[in-house]
Amino acid sequence: MASILVVDDEKLIVKGIRFSLEQDGMEVDHAYDGEEAIEKVKLKEYDVVLLDVMLPKHDGLEVCQTIRGFSEVPIIMLTAKGSDMDKIMGLEYGADDYITKPFNILEVKARIKAIMRRSAKRNKAGSEPENKVVTAGDLKLDVESRRVFIAEREINLTAKEFDLLELLVCHPNKVYSRESLLTFVWGNKALDNGDVRTVDVHVRRLREKIEPSPSDPKYVHTKWGVGYYFRVK
Repeated sequence: MASILVVDDEKLIVKGIRFSLEQDGMEVDHAYDGEEAIEKVKLKEYDVVLLDVMLPKHDGLEVCQTIRGFSEVPIIMLTAKGSDMDKIMGLEYGADDYITKPFNILEVKARIKAIMRRSAKRNKAGSEPENKVVTAGDLKLDVESRRVFIAEREINLTAKEFDLLELLVCHPNKVYSRESLLTFVWGNKALDNGDVRTVDVHVRRLREKIEPSPSDPKYVHTKWGVGYYFRVK
């Protein structure tokens, strides 16, 4: 049974989401403010967190950033703000996806199930006798356990950051356009929305985590006017 945490200070919205998700057999907890949300994620392992941006005590971006300090649970931001920058800011703070209010509950359930399918594939145990490990210079990427090491030091990446790095590392020197990366990592729906700047945000965050000098990348490089590629410099 999937376990979902719904974080929103509007109780009617929480009630509606909870009813719909429980109809699909999911276990749903709720939190009405940012402080309560952080404590609940510390105490329990959730499959997905639905997190509203506008919250009392700590707003959704602060909550997302705090959770990312100790957990890689997938986070879907719920935002009433429709501008691209607000959406990108949510992703920059560590969110995996976003949905703009007012939303269709069917879309919410579809996004949750998509994230859970990806998680299920990652968590299949015993499907192969050995883990697939890719090594490039000081970087080591374990595909099965979804762990990344730089010079034997583990680097904590979000789900999307790992997906992005995995694609690039497994196809060294292949240049991917922003549109291609958006399709491969976020899916066709993201490309339809035209949010290519999301790719730039994630590349920047990825570089901040894995590069000795993000302004002079060693691993993830830019092909100006085209896109991004992986090569050990």
